[in-house]
Amino acid sequence: MARIRPRTAVVPALAAVMLLCSCSAGAGAGGGDQEKGKAAAKSGQRLTATLGTAKDSQGPAPAVEGARSGGTIRIANVNDYSHLDPQKIYAGESYSTSLLWGRQLTQYQVVDGKPKLVGDLATDTGQSSDGGRTWTYKLKDGIAWEDGEPITSEHVKYGIERTFAPGFELGPTYWPEWLTGSEDRTAAVQKYAGPEHGDLDAIETPDAKTIVFHFPQPQSDVPYMAAQSSSSPVRKDKDTGTGYDTRPFATGPYRIAAHKQNQSLTLERNPHWKPETDPIRHQYADRFEFTFGKKILNTAQEVLNGRGDGPATLSTKSEVPPELYAEARRDADKKDLLVAGSQGAYTSDLYIKNSRVTDPEVRKAIHYLFPREQARQVLGGPRLGDFATTLSSPAVVGWKKYDLYPVAPAGDVEKAKEHLAKAKTKVDTLTYAYESDAPEKDRLAQVLVDAFAKAGIKLVTKPLEKAAFTNEVFRGPAPYDLWLSTNSVDWPTPSTLLPDSYHSKLDALANSIRYSNPEVDKELERIAGIGEAQQKADALIALEQTVMKDVPVVPFLYTSVTQFRGKNVGGAAIHPIYGSIAAADLYLKRS
Repeated sequence: MARIRPRTAVVPALAAVMLLCSCSAGAGAGGGDQEKGKAAAKSGQRLTATLGTAKDSQGPAPAVEGARSGGTIRIANVNDYSHLDPQKIYAGESYSTSLLWGRQLTQYQVVDGKPKLVGDLATDTGQSSDGGRTWTYKLKDGIAWEDGEPITSEHVKYGIERTFAPGFELGPTYWPEWLTGSEDRTAAVQKYAGPEHGDLDAIETPDAKTIVFHFPQPQSDVPYMAAQSSSSPVRKDKDTGTGYDTRPFATGPYRIAAHKQNQSLTLERNPHWKPETDPIRHQYADRFEFTFGKKILNTAQEVLNGRGDGPATLSTKSEVPPELYAEARRDADKKDLLVAGSQGAYTSDLYIKNSRVTDPEVRKAIHYLFPREQARQVLGGPRLGDFATTLSSPAVVGWKKYDLYPVAPAGDVEKAKEHLAKAKTKVDTLTYAYESDAPEKDRLAQVLVDAFAKAGIKLVTKPLEKAAFTNEVFRGPAPYDLWLSTNSVDWPTPSTLLPDSYHSKLDALANSIRYSNPEVDKELERIAGIGEAQQKADALIALEQTVMKDVPVVPFLYTSVTQFRGKNVGGAAIHPIYGSIAAADLYLKRS
């Protein structure tokens, strides 16, 4: 599938928490006021999203301990949201925050940092038949739009049909591909071009409460995919086209009262949201007021020092600036305002373009040369995450710990030299590309230059403008051998990792390292026909070790995130799926 899988390196404290570049979801655990679940960021732990029952899918959501109602919570983010249209949202923090006003067929209920997938608009996570080719959902009673009109199966169908239409290319492409049995979205829209071209036969709505999906091939992960924002209902009479991207019609506990693009976003209570139908969200605050454009350093200083609106303010996108992190850790009062947790199902890796570095022995040498400990230190230290030994994150369903080529965090130059001596292709020069938007990235480049020189390899560094990085590095003939990038899945199973990034037929945006192994291709094609979720997950996790024997990338970190909250903001915890503070659990300790 032609999907953007690569991600440029996320350097916490400088990059917004982002699960996109084709991702939405990961799984792990978050920390909050009492730093609950912080241990879930540790490597080797499995904290995955289980499937809940119909009983679990009933509302109301489990109460947040100590929560109270009232007041206005202020969220200060540097940038406005690229998309509010649910079928266009494809970033983790946007997913998380949009839960304030939007609902999906399924969603993740989080209790004590542990995620469980439950029915949201639906009564459960779905019922499958025909070997996973048919999935049926029943909608709950009492679910309504912000004007009180009931949400129907036709509204869900219309929302999903929109994913085929022009203008939705950058959103998730699973519905178009899966419903038409197409290799990519381009092929899918040739079969069906969107709701303006009539109904999509693959979606059946026998009554207002029932929606049935018919897939040409078995699809075991529909319950997880149904939690993506693209599974949100849309009413045709409220579909304002491009205008829907700034002011979607609400189904959640809040509705959008005002939105001045790149300036502010104001949410107020939705009187037609019923907590007894919702096992996910709360309606503690009276209002949410978002502001955009202020430098994060200034916002963090106000919040951590309790100045102005700081006590009632937080950021859901940005992390604690490095200038303030060490000071906050030393001050007991400020330390309590830090919100730390696992960054979903992310790992950070040193990517190797296999089409250029073709000899596995050279790639093994790179694995041993990579100075993980020093690299992490110059980027921000241990708070960035724990050292990784696997391709997938411990948060993924079925994950198993392995370490095929054990190496000390400082690296092993002698071991690297042994593999270079075995290589059929002699290498004395490699190139390393990186985004030149932060001084620590320059420092990392120099650390790598020094490390590779110890084995007699000249590392030529190439700083690139952030906006041009993807095109420059991932296009076919790009002359770069190495780069640091993050890797994730679109939901907490392995079904969107190897299949979407490691099949040789994938284009350069999907299989950016140009990995090619005929045996892996064959096994991926076999696994694609498995309709049972756990069996499919187990097969993909087993295949992962086969892939990693080739050392296509060098595992670096299971990434973590540290954000901040004002002293009057309660319920702040990193969402274990979306990797940023969960807005739907927030409350004010004092109004």
